[in-house]
Amino acid sequence: MIEIIRIPKQRLGVLIGKKGSIKKELEEKTKTHIHIEKDIEIRGEYEGVAKAEETIKAIGRGFSPEKAFLLLKEGYQLHIIYVRGNHKRVRRLLGRVIGKEGKAKKRIEEETGCFISVFGKTVSIIGNYEKIDKAVHAVELLLEGKTHGYVYSAMKNY
Repeated sequence: MIEIIRIPKQRLGVLIGKKGSIKKELEEKTKTHIHIEKDIEIRGEYEGVAKAEETIKAIGRGFSPEKAFLLLKEGYQLHIIYVRGNHKRVRRLLGRVIGKEGKAKKRIEEETGCFISVFGKTVSIIGNYEKIDKAVHAVELLLEGKTHGYVYSAMKNY
């Protein structure tokens, strides 16, 4: 199977790693071959290609390789929320997810056991299948304009 994807140019160095270390580790763990130019081509068996693709997408959305590699473990998944609107609206909404001094993001991560990355016009979440829905719900409530207090209460009752 062959899959072709793209990630932001500024994230390619993170994907490659020092002397190709991250790319090589990902290839070994997924039993795939990854070729990087303008596009990223992933070759291998279906399951390996799918896991490599999701891991590369996570790195492209701002996660460190260490956190993105969680997706190679059984039970972990990536959820990407695209924030629409003009630049001012997107910045305001993403700011709500981050919160003052990063407190909202940190609290959601602590209460759900998930990891959140805000990058470009996206909010991405890595977590295990049992907990990710709670984090996604909390982020969506913030993006809908609910107060932080309301969202924290909703997380306790989720």
